[in-house]
Amino acid sequence: MRERYDVIIIGAGIAGMTAAIYAVRAGKKVLILESRAEGGQILTSNKIENWPGEPGISGAELARKVKEQAKALGAEFKVATAEEIEKAGADWRVVAEDETLETRAIILAMGTKPRKMSVKQTADAGKRAISYCATCDGALYKGKPVVVVGSGNTAKHEMAYLQGVASKVYHIHHDDPIPEDAVAVFVAIGRVPSTEIGRGVVKLDEEGYVVAGEDCRTSTPGIWVAGDCRTKNLRQLITAAADGAIAGAEVAMYIGGGRWA
Repeated sequence: MRERYDVIIIGAGIAGMTAAIYAVRAGKKVLILESRAEGGQILTSNKIENWPGEPGISGAELARKVKEQAKALGAEFKVATAEEIEKAGADWRVVAEDETLETRAIILAMGTKPRKMSVKQTADAGKRAISYCATCDGALYKGKPVVVVGSGNTAKHEMAYLQGVASKVYHIHHDDPIPEDAVAVFVAIGRVPSTEIGRGVVKLDEEGYVVAGEDCRTSTPGIWVAGDCRTKNLRQLITAAADGAIAGAEVAMYIGGGRWA
């Protein structure tokens, strides 16, 4: 007999784990699926300055605290890649690697992933190291020349950090040739939503973000979205947590027949 959940949350970043906290406190049986480590994008941040009440906390420490809170309340965590969502009568099935899980509702909280370099520029990089996080990997190239690819604010932040570490920091744009003496390439050309699993299940915009308003309801009844993969103007930790709170509470109300739990 397959185990059945009230809510399956796909993605264990701040949005997904906050959604779990709200749903489980409303008495719902909650499972969070995460293909990598819990915490999502914030794991690459050594120091977070915009989380209320805890300025200077690291991303890893914040993720650990939120996970411990969700687990203590009763949320279940499973390391597995969600591969497919399919309708099952009034409910849903989520295929996660070698297991099929049943649930009454789903919250999509997969976040975003770094945009890759073009094929041409990747070939030009050759055997050089490629990184998507200067604060994570910059110290590995102390006193050596590196290059930052990108033109937005993320590229500026990467450069500012690397200038205190590397012997020289080149700044190039997408498809520019990579300087021959650079030993590492730091890619900062934006992010794309990790919403492949939602294609054909919920409405996506032309960039691949899940279309939903502030109530976090998708175009498909029984499925919500929270965090950076939602269509929105501001993608920050605090807005991810807000989405999670709304989605978790909305799901609990949906399962409760339209009543707030």
